[in-house]
Amino acid sequence: MPDAWHDDDELWKHLAPVLFDRRRWEKAETEVQLLLALVDQSTGAAVLDLPCGQGRHALELARLGFRVTGVDRTESYLQEARRRADANGLRIEWVTADMREFRRPEAFELIINMFTSFGYFQDADDDRLVAENFLRSLKPGGRLVMEMMGRENLAAGFQAHDWHELDDGGFLLEERAIVDHWRGLRNRWILLRGGERHEYEFTLRHYSAGQLIDLLEGAGFDDVTAFGNLEGDPYDEHARRLVVVATR
Repeated sequence: MPDAWHDDDELWKHLAPVLFDRRRWEKAETEVQLLLALVDQSTGAAVLDLPCGQGRHALELARLGFRVTGVDRTESYLQEARRRADANGLRIEWVTADMREFRRPEAFELIINMFTSFGYFQDADDDRLVAENFLRSLKPGGRLVMEMMGRENLAAGFQAHDWHELDDGGFLLEERAIVDHWRGLRNRWILLRGGERHEYEFTLRHYSAGQLIDLLEGAGFDDVTAFGNLEGDPYDEHARRLVVVATR
C-alpha cells in the first residue's frame, strides 16, 4: 500500500470517471478562454499545466497555439492525454512527475493549477515547496493561475453527504467531515459501478483566500489577487470558487 493516499494509483484509476466526466470535458474550452482573458495572455507562450490529469486544459491550450507542457504523477492519466493529443494532431510535452519535484527554471510564461489540485500533502511544507517550484519555473513577469475550492466556499455550501450518478451509470456516494478546525476536509467516497464497490478516504487542506495569498507571497510572488471565479468577479460572499492570480 502507498504511504499517502495521493500515491495510490488504484484510487486515481477508479476516480477517473468522476474527475473527468463528460460535463467537465465540455467545460474545458470555456475555462481556458476565461483564464487566458483573466491574465491577458497572448497565444504562442510556453504554458505549464500542473497537475494536468488527462489533459483537459492542456489540449485546449495547444489547440490555441500555446507551447504546452503537461505534468502529472499518474501515468494512466498521461496515457489518455497522449492518446487524445495524438488523435487531434496536437504536440504537447507530457512529463510524469510529482509536483513537489518538478521544477524547470524560468521556462514558462504561464502556469495553471486547476480544479482543486493543491493541498494534497499531509505536511504543509510540501505546499510551500510546490509554490516555490511554481515561482522558479516561471520567467520573470510570468503568471500563475490557481483555481480551487476555497475554505470560504466550502463553509458557505457545506454538505456532509451527497451522491450523484456517473456517466457510465454508476454512482458516487460522498461523505465529508471538517477536520483540524476547518484546516482540512476528510472525504469518504464510495464508488458503485458494474457490480463493484470501491471505497476511498482522503483529506485535503483547503486554504482561505488570505492564507493562499500569504503562502504565495512568502514564496516570492508579487501582485497576488483573489477572484471569485475565472470571470474575474470579486472574492466575496457570492463566490463559489477561489481563483488566485500571482506574478513572478
